[in-house]
Amino acid sequence: MTKPSSYSTETMVIFLIYSMSKWINTYFELLPSIGIPPIVASLLGR
Repeated sequence: MTKPSSYSTETMVIFLIYSMSKWINTYFELLPSIGIPPIVASLLGR
C-alpha cells in the first residue's frame, strides 16, 4: 500500500512545526534561569 507523497510531506511539516514549537517553549522557559548575557555573548562571539 503506497501513500501519496503529499501526505508524507504534510506529516513531516506538521511534525517539524510541532517539535520546533516544543523546543522554543522549552528554550523560553529556560531563558530566565540561564540569563540573557551568555546568549548575547555567544551570538556576538560567532
